[in-house]
Amino acid sequence: MSRFFEIRAARESRYTGDIQFGFRWRLAGLRCPECQLTASGGFTAYPSVDLSSAPVRAEFAVGRVVPPEEFLRLREQLGPYVPRDLPLPPGVWLGPLTGVATGSFGSFFLHSLWTKLVRREAWESLRAEGLRGVRAFPVQLHVAQAAPPDLMELEVPPRGHLHPECTPARPPPCSRCGLARLRLPDEPVLDLASLPPDTDLFVLSDFETVLIGTERFVAAVERLGLDDLDVREVPAR
Repeated sequence: MSRFFEIRAARESRYTGDIQFGFRWRLAGLRCPECQLTASGGFTAYPSVDLSSAPVRAEFAVGRVVPPEEFLRLREQLGPYVPRDLPLPPGVWLGPLTGVATGSFGSFFLHSLWTKLVRREAWESLRAEGLRGVRAFPVQLHVAQAAPPDLMELEVPPRGHLHPECTPARPPPCSRCGLARLRLPDEPVLDLASLPPDTDLFVLSDFETVLIGTERFVAAVERLGLDDLDVREVPAR
C-alpha cells in the first residue's frame, strides 16, 4: 500500500528567509448569509494563470468576499483562463508571486501557509527524479543580495480529503453554499480512495493548509539531500 506524509516547514530551521508577498489577481472569497460561514483563506495559488489580457481581469484585482451566487458567477468567468483540472476554491490566488525576499533560504520555503517555494536547482533535481503532477513557476521577488536565491513557486492543487472516520462530527454541507464547519483532527487519516494516483505533492481539498507528499516524493527529497522541511507519516485507508 502507498504511504503518505504531511510536509511542513522545518520546525528548527537554520535559515533566516522571509518574504513580503502579493499576487496579481484573486478569486473572491465566499460569505454565506444562510449558514454564516466565510471561506476566503486563499491557501491555494495558481501562478500559471495569466489574466493580463482577459477582459474580466478587473473583477479579480481586489480581494473581497461575496454571497454564494456572486461567487459562482465570478468562478464561471474564470473558466476560459484556468485549466479544467484545477479546482477554484474561494480566495484562490492567481498569477505570479510578487514582493520582497530577505535572508537565506534552504531547498524549500514553507514557512507561510500561503506560499510554497523551492529553489530552482532543487526543483530541477526533483523533476529529474520523475516528480509527478506538480509544476513550478518563476516568482517576481526583489531580493537585495549580491547572490540572490533563484526561487520558484510550486503549483499544488487541492486533491483528496480526510477519511470520514477521523471527522465523525462532520456536519452536512450548507444547502446554499456547500460549506461546512470542520476542525482538523489532531490525528488525521486520509481517504485513500480520494487521493490522486498520479500526483506526488498536493494539498487536501477540505484542508488546503495540509500539504501531503507521497512516499516517492519523500524518498526523492531524502536521496537528494533537500532541506528545510519536516515530514510525518499520515495513515490512509
